[in-house]
Amino acid sequence: MTNSFALADSLAVSDLRVYLSRAARVEDGSVRLIAGSGVLAVYSAIFYPRGLLDRSDTVLGLRTWAIDIGINFDSVVPIRSLLERLPEVGPGIEISDSPVTVRLPHPVSTVTWSGISPPRGGWVKLEPIAATVLEQAAQAGIAEVAQTVPEAVGEQIVTRVRQEVWGRPIAGAEYLGAGSAFGALSLGFLIQANSVAVFQSGPWTRLTTARGHILVRRQPWTLKA
Repeated sequence: MTNSFALADSLAVSDLRVYLSRAARVEDGSVRLIAGSGVLAVYSAIFYPRGLLDRSDTVLGLRTWAIDIGINFDSVVPIRSLLERLPEVGPGIEISDSPVTVRLPHPVSTVTWSGISPPRGGWVKLEPIAATVLEQAAQAGIAEVAQTVPEAVGEQIVTRVRQEVWGRPIAGAEYLGAGSAFGALSLGFLIQANSVAVFQSGPWTRLTTARGHILVRRQPWTLKA
């Protein structure tokens, strides 16, 4: 089994570190790494159903990096463990143009969302969305959650409030819940973006900017015939 991969240079390492750090602030758990055909795809969870009665959409973040074409693996690893294995890049540290090898942490097998795989093809392009629409929806949701949820409250109440807020349709893009906007903002995908490309494949919707992708899988009963 492959236990490492190599990124193109130290700038790619820094880019991966930023993405993982943002993902950890949203869901401090694990990421799914899929390598193949010279591409490393890194999936992170934003929202996902946590039980049979949870009607939340599945919302995932995705970034990709170039790696050696002969490397193939599909592994779920703790975010913090992967961050610890990335070489430090920053002020006072020499930037290298040479490939940088990263060792994979020990995988975990208890991550429920990692078994949900978006389609690789069949995407149909829809009308784009202004980045400001998503940013406003995300900021409004963040403010509402902060105002509605007191500091000391039961987990069930917090979960219900978040489901209501982040499951609410975005005005002007009602086929998307506000959770997708939260994911795009939190992972930095809306930085310097004016327009967000939208694609659909079955129950999946993909939001794409130059900085990454948000993948949304709606619950079957929310889909129109």
